[in-house]
Amino acid sequence: MNFDWDDFLWPYNEAVRELKVKFRALRQSFLTKGEHSPIEFVIGRVKTVDSIEEKMTRRVIDPAVIETDMQDIAGIRIVTQFVDDIYKVVDLIHARDDMEVVEERDYIQNAKPSGYRSYHMVISYTVYLPEGPKNLIAEIQIRTLAMNFWATVEHTLNYKYQGEYPDDISERLKRTAEAAYQLDEEMSAIKDEVQEAQRIFTKNKGKEKA
Repeated sequence: MNFDWDDFLWPYNEAVRELKVKFRALRQSFLTKGEHSPIEFVIGRVKTVDSIEEKMTRRVIDPAVIETDMQDIAGIRIVTQFVDDIYKVVDLIHARDDMEVVEERDYIQNAKPSGYRSYHMVISYTVYLPEGPKNLIAEIQIRTLAMNFWATVEHTLNYKYQGEYPDDISERLKRTAEAAYQLDEEMSAIKDEVQEAQRIFTKNKGKEKA
């Protein structure tokens, strides 16, 4: 390939930077008003050139259609405290006029066979370059802290096994995924008490600073 990767990826880096700023500002807007934020934290990344080229080869993606056929070159991850928060974030994204949702996949209600749970949204987002606006595709993954922990561990193991897990590891991953989801369910059951405790903590912390 004769791609100028720096030139190609620059808009994606800008999109990730802008999206992180916007979602972090959204989180802060809830906290400033003394409300529970459905967003706990936000991270983002742009795929490495090696990762892009490997995926192009594995999925036989023509370079001419890479911008539309590879939806996760730019990736944002939004992590929440509770399962309900995931769907609140989904609604907040749908309500925005600076991005357009083009595809959604709910792996929370319909977990993958591995046990993986997350809510995926593919959005169209515009960055403004010196030569004019450019529309990009980006992927947003929304998951709870427990789901994120499991997915991070599973992703790390995948480097070792390349998706071909021994049966015992595969079964343990499924069991731990279910345990993580049960934790989410239990935390959701005491959500009001947790949020009230957080409000009291924040209020008292503010008094200490004063």
